[in-house]
Amino acid sequence: MNTPAFSSASPRDTGIGPPAPCPQGPGADAAHVVRTEQAGLDALARAFETPHTLGNAFAQALDILLALPGRVVVTGIGKSGHIARKIQATLASTGTPSLYVHPAEASHGDLGMIQRGDAILAFSNSGETTELGDIAAHARQTGLPLLAVTSRADSTLAVSATVALTLPSTPEACPMGLAPTTSTAVQLAFGDALAVALLRLRGFTATDFGTFHPGGRLGARLRTVRELMHTGAAIPLARPDTPMRDIIVEMTRKALGCVGIVGQNGTLAGLITDGDLRRALDHDLTTTLAETVMNPRPLTIEPDVVASEALRAMNERARPVTSLFVLDAQRRPVGVVHIHDLIRAGVG
Repeated sequence: MNTPAFSSASPRDTGIGPPAPCPQGPGADAAHVVRTEQAGLDALARAFETPHTLGNAFAQALDILLALPGRVVVTGIGKSGHIARKIQATLASTGTPSLYVHPAEASHGDLGMIQRGDAILAFSNSGETTELGDIAAHARQTGLPLLAVTSRADSTLAVSATVALTLPSTPEACPMGLAPTTSTAVQLAFGDALAVALLRLRGFTATDFGTFHPGGRLGARLRTVRELMHTGAAIPLARPDTPMRDIIVEMTRKALGCVGIVGQNGTLAGLITDGDLRRALDHDLTTTLAETVMNPRPLTIEPDVVASEALRAMNERARPVTSLFVLDAQRRPVGVVHIHDLIRAGVG
């Protein structure tokens, strides 16, 4: 690995392309910015699909990060630093332990945050950011993998890296071709692609995601049915030979709008809802048995399904569903989740 010294970049070393012609008028200007950045993202997608450009390097980076015993230390300064902070947060919330280290603070003691077993993911569009010099040198001295995200394959950062992740160099959307716009959009998309690829390879699930997002509406939607369901004595249950008169008593006492009918082996044989009860009112409720009224194929759910999926299942039925029986692997009732439980939890 070559170890050239970092140097200050001249304007020609920035990796920023010349500005594209810009139309007149606020609306046209805005559309021009979006299309310019979109062109940069299209170039990034093509680079991922081309092995000899970004594809092979991306695969190497994934192998390193998946086998990593420590954390991903994400770094960058300026606009690249803001992108690095966002990518670090995305990695952490999707199952990849990570932290952000500011390059300037690293030179004043924060290098101590970087430990053996970590890897460094450094963002710099030009690859000539002087503030990254001490972190790159620390990586060399301690033998830590350095993954460089830059648009210049011949830059100091790229040459000194374990893996150089060279992004396509496309024109900035700024009319002067100077303000980081397209380049930061491409960096952001690259970082998201990296986080999602790691998420998939780790087998990270929606339940895992909910563990890291317990607060707010997102946290509520990712809570599991098990956390919200009524259990034990609160579950309304009866046998198939129970008279409908007693079903009314059980349904009223448990106040969930349904009664589960269980067979001798304890599995769910059917369900009676308040709608089924209304339709049976023209029968003799003292002699009519539950098995003649129950729905033998009710909608049910498993306990570890996320709450948002339970709500979706309720809403997809042509006939309104307000309660779901929760069954274990042997189809035995372990709980009931009511739509009001989901709404109170903030899922609806």
